[in-house]
Amino acid sequence: MNIVLIGMSGAGKSTLGVLLAKALGMDFVDTDIVIQQHEGRLLQEILDNDGIEAFMDIEEKIVSGLQLQNCTIATGGSVVYSEKAMHVLKQGGHIVFLHVPFEEIKKRLTNLTTRGIVIKKGNNLQDVYEERVPLYMKYSDTILDCSDKDIERCVGDIIEKLRK
Repeated sequence: MNIVLIGMSGAGKSTLGVLLAKALGMDFVDTDIVIQQHEGRLLQEILDNDGIEAFMDIEEKIVSGLQLQNCTIATGGSVVYSEKAMHVLKQGGHIVFLHVPFEEIKKRLTNLTTRGIVIKKGNNLQDVYEERVPLYMKYSDTILDCSDKDIERCVGDIIEKLRK
């Protein structure tokens, strides 16, 4: 069984995922890194050169094709736009939504133009947040409130919730 971390960019999926995998003796995969390796370029380059639709097609194809076991998976924040990718992730794993309030996300994301975040033209970070949170809620098996908690506490909370 895999543990799949979903949530906004800046929620801590990659950082927390490594520590969670280590604590549970699992492998760790960051889907953003898999995409970059597969494409041979940064997420932001894909978005800038190919556009949002092409990026989301690439993300769906790569994430849907992953065949992982006993793995903690940190996903890109935009993976929830793909019903197909989320279905594949849910088949082989337990999906944990790392919920962080908007104000905290805004503080953490200082590099919006280089981070490779899917933001449609005319939208801002708050629009993206409000659009995605209902999708994260829809697909998650577990919701973890990460506000005002350090990373170790969040890891402990996930392990506790998974054991129940």
